[in-house]
Amino acid sequence: MTGLNHLEGFIKYLSDSKGSSNNTLSAYRRDIACFFDFMSSCNIDVSSAQTTDVSDFKAYLVEKGFSPSSVSRAMSSLRTFYKYLQMNGIVSENPAKTVKNEKVQKKSFEILTAKEIELLLSKPNVTELKGIRDKAMLELMYATGMKVTELVSLDVKDVNLSLGFVVCHGEGAQKHDRTIFLYPTAVSALKHYLDSTRKILAVDSGDALFVNINGSRITRQGFWKILKAYAVKAGINKSITPHMLRHSFATHLLENGADIHDIKEILGHSDISSTQVYAEYIKSRIKDSYLKFHPRA
Repeated sequence: MTGLNHLEGFIKYLSDSKGSSNNTLSAYRRDIACFFDFMSSCNIDVSSAQTTDVSDFKAYLVEKGFSPSSVSRAMSSLRTFYKYLQMNGIVSENPAKTVKNEKVQKKSFEILTAKEIELLLSKPNVTELKGIRDKAMLELMYATGMKVTELVSLDVKDVNLSLGFVVCHGEGAQKHDRTIFLYPTAVSALKHYLDSTRKILAVDSGDALFVNINGSRITRQGFWKILKAYAVKAGINKSITPHMLRHSFATHLLENGADIHDIKEILGHSDISSTQVYAEYIKSRIKDSYLKFHPRA
């Protein structure tokens, strides 16, 4: 069995047994394929790799300018890959087990202010088919805090406008579905879209909720371009991303008194520590404001 066969078997194992998302599978594939290329250049078989070989690969990534988070992810990918090979009796030891990750600084993030959100949501031209669709997508993203992959994966059946909620299908091993209630403006925007734009565009597109001008399911990249275009129109001078809307949603809820455990459930976090970053962000912002404006700070 060749190294590539091992890789395909590993990816199938992650997909079938672990329920890993497509994005996760792509990341594993890239990391391990890169390792294969490195080992091939050293004339070393993947199944014969030693800890020193994995350490050399890590040093190679650092020299090539990979970020600490990318290097750490690659090491984690290799640990999981060799664990799979061990489980299947292909190797006896895991050469990546003792190779430490790069030290990764805590990720900082940026949010949109409430005023910037209002500006952004006001930019789609709701007298045009495309603007009606874009307004519905933007309102839904800010109303739910869902990821862009979750947004574009939605089907019409996932939306219940009479009761005002959407069923979001989570990613990853648990694939936990969560019901998220919508504010009235989001419900209205979705109803307008379903009653007009989608009826015209989605002639042969199946069940997809959001479609492009060709009637096909809209893609992550498609939504990203739409978002950036409206940010420019709104005069928002930030490097906007779909995830920035998610961060803004969670931070604004917390600032306005929502319970952090409720936010955790809405976002689909498996651990409260993932949600606590928003509380830490607010505290940090208050501290910065204090130090900046207090006359004796």
